[in-house]
Amino acid sequence: MRKFDLYIILVFIIKICFISMSVVHIYLKVKGEGDSDLDKKVFYWKERFEFIFLLLMAVLLIYLFSPGKERTVMIDGETKLLLYLFGFVLLLTAKWGDFFREAKWFQYLQKSVGPSR
Repeated sequence: MRKFDLYIILVFIIKICFISMSVVHIYLKVKGEGDSDLDKKVFYWKERFEFIFLLLMAVLLIYLFSPGKERTVMIDGETKLLLYLFGFVLLLTAKWGDFFREAKWFQYLQKSVGPSR
């Protein structure tokens, strides 16, 4: 098995761990145990797995699209799926609140639409 294939498997394992921690975190919140010690541990590991996933995906993008290498970029099924999921992770974990609350253009838009309640 090539090193690249092992790397892709590692990224998938980290992604599955991240999804598992996210599901458990949501379940604990719905159950009303959002402030428990278990939820704090789950949230801690969820954040760590997310960071590791983002780091591994950044390295994958650098490897695939490095301009110094003369190779054809061949994106197979697993890599394509990872890049697809990476896009969703970036959209879902983006700090949308910071973007909309602090943006001057958004404040002007809110004022032009009507007063806040």
